[in-house]
Amino acid sequence: MLFNSVEYLLFLPTIFVLYWVVAKFGNLKIQNALILAASYIFYGLWDWRFLFLILASTLVDYMMGLAIYKKKQEQKSGRFFLWCSILFNISLLGFFKYYNFFVDAFVDMVGLFGYPIKSTWTLSIILPVGISFYTFQTMSYSLDIYYKRINPTKSFLNFATFVAFFPQLVAGPIERASNLLGQMTKKRTFKYNQTVEGLKLILWGLFKKMVIADGIAPMVDDIFANYGTFSASTLALGVTLFSFQVYGDFSGYSDIAIGTAKLFGIELMSNFKFPNFSRNVAEYWQRWHVSLSTWFRHYLYIPLGGSRVSKLKSVRNICIIFLVSGFWHGANWTFIFWGGFHALAYIPVFLMGRNTIYKNSVVAQNSLLPSFKEVGQLFATFAIVTFSRIFFRSESLTDAFVFIKRLFAQFTWEPYHHPMGYRLVDYFVLLAFFVVYEFLIRRDERSPFKFKSRVVRFCAYTLVIFCILLFYDDGMDRSFIYFQF
Repeated sequence: MLFNSVEYLLFLPTIFVLYWVVAKFGNLKIQNALILAASYIFYGLWDWRFLFLILASTLVDYMMGLAIYKKKQEQKSGRFFLWCSILFNISLLGFFKYYNFFVDAFVDMVGLFGYPIKSTWTLSIILPVGISFYTFQTMSYSLDIYYKRINPTKSFLNFATFVAFFPQLVAGPIERASNLLGQMTKKRTFKYNQTVEGLKLILWGLFKKMVIADGIAPMVDDIFANYGTFSASTLALGVTLFSFQVYGDFSGYSDIAIGTAKLFGIELMSNFKFPNFSRNVAEYWQRWHVSLSTWFRHYLYIPLGGSRVSKLKSVRNICIIFLVSGFWHGANWTFIFWGGFHALAYIPVFLMGRNTIYKNSVVAQNSLLPSFKEVGQLFATFAIVTFSRIFFRSESLTDAFVFIKRLFAQFTWEPYHHPMGYRLVDYFVLLAFFVVYEFLIRRDERSPFKFKSRVVRFCAYTLVIFCILLFYDDGMDRSFIYFQF
């Protein structure tokens, strides 16, 4: 069930009404039971068979959490049970997401030594939607108990609801038990302002997904599918549009997820903080997919020593983080190269000590417009990030390198004409409006319509709703890009 589908438009209000009726006349257990049932229905509509994977992951980490805590109480390490949790979840990911990748890599390696293998033993495996997200979420629960950051819950219902909470189940944010599970243990009460805030975020998320991302998707698909026939200017246009597409698609999902959670009295963490207004690559990673980058920081980078060790070891840790992050995105060498590219872009910023200077500020912090220096920084960072997405979007490394070669070998300028007649000028105006609007609201990612003037707010609502209706096509409900991860 897609957030941008008619089915979800019917599903959400139904669950919303039932939930608050239950909240008024029932207790916490009934409240959570309803959310859990709705979450399993929501996920089961993709493929009911994969519900068993969520149940298995939930059950294993629930029991491992209790076992780890018990050992800690007995002044023992509990490391065995922690590793049981980690290995179980990694095994799920390894089989469903990476099995064929490792088999093909083994066959290629053996072939280099003159022992070609005809049978590759690959399997036709369907990747369960959201498996990379909920396995990381359950692993963080076991890790936090092991490091004594939280105590385990004794309620399996509360834990199962935490794991399967449908707004963020499929593509995040990847929540920590300290935030989301803690809210599952308390009865929620209806708050009008929270509900209004949620509806605004849902509206803005739908705009980013259906108008920005889906609007330019046909042009991106056409350019990347036929990159060998287009000029360098068209290729540059294609990867630039893809940069806006993937941002609108993924941040749009996160906005809808956070807004939907608000409708049920739940607050999720922010996952995007206007990354397109980053002044260097380090700031970009403080604003892009925040739940994943902080997950890797807390559970991999810091345990490796983080930046408390020597510069050489810190650089090693940075490389590990970005390569693992690339591999997390998919079983393809293109994602590993994408991660490696970001490591190379991040390391100079780190060595110059500029990786945290923009942590608590936004561009044009105390002024209406950015300075010339900031404008240059914004364009440079956007160009670096956009270039990296050639690897992210390409089907193979060969495609990526040929794309890059055609882009730089002999730059030629030719106008792009989409076969379906899309007018580029219309999308340039739309993207310009989008960038300017996001710049105006850049100080608060959770309040997309925060204007003092009621007239301005009304105009913003009207324009956004009009664009959504204009771009909506019931035969073109595009899935979200990050569902494949």
